Amino acid sequence: MTAAPVLALHGVSKRFGAVQALTDVDLEIRPGRVTALVGDNGAGKSTLIKTIAGVHPIDAGSISWKGREVRISKPHDAQELGIATVYQDLALCDNLDVVANLFLGRELRTAHILDQVAMEREARELLDTLSIRIPSVRIPVASLSGGQRQVVAIARALVGSPEVVILDEPTAALGVEQTAQVLDLVERLRDRGLGVILISHNVADVRAVADDVAVLRLGRNNGVFPAAETSGEEIIAAITGATDNAVTRRSLRRDQQGSEAEPEQNTDAEGAGEETR
Repeated sequence: MTAAPVLALHGVSKRFGAVQALTDVDLEIRPGRVTALVGDNGAGKSTLIKTIAGVHPIDAGSISWKGREVRISKPHDAQELGIATVYQDLALCDNLDVVANLFLGRELRTAHILDQVAMEREARELLDTLSIRIPSVRIPVASLSGGQRQVVAIARALVGSPEVVILDEPTAALGVEQTAQVLDLVERLRDRGLGVILISHNVADVRAVADDVAVLRLGRNNGVFPAAETSGEEIIAAITGATDNAVTRRSLRRDQQGSEAEPEQNTDAEGAGEETR
């Protein structure tokens, strides 16, 4: 049985001056599932995640958290609910080590003094839990590879024990091995029971880890598809707005299967009648 949504958006709209960025968008995020949010450039993906993260308050519609309608008007509101966002630029401090980046703004203190030992211990435990392998938690982030920097940014988002994690293009500009490392981490987030929103332009990555694929086109919903049952071509068709998109193809197949099944049943019945005679 599918779990109830931890986060649900209903009829969300957002306008910037004369530009209507989002119109009546619906989205449901469930615990232990990865929902990929895909769409062409300008489809409204970034605006949508920023409304969830509290960067842009919505103009119309509603946002519900565990069945209760909430108002997210600033990033702190989202963080208090349990929503963490990892943006594409990562926002890491290159001159600080891994521990300092993980606890930046959430430093552990004992009698008003930074507890470096406790932070290092918790950092190691968190990275070990996520099976993240880096040379040392005390090396500057600037010396890490792109994939290692990405997983450190994701680990930092988990320090506050969120229930929903938003990942904005986590595999962009990464090599094959680094991409695999990040996708493995996305699967481990799902295994921990987190709801994950994955924004990506890479359909192969989406189909590799996502449970559901939500398509935005021109600021509107253009379908939500089960990743395991939807081909890459169908996802692309929905993104581009082709007339033979996943919805119309599935409807056509069902109609064709239904029309083909009826003659076969009639033929079987006629054959049985002839044998009786």
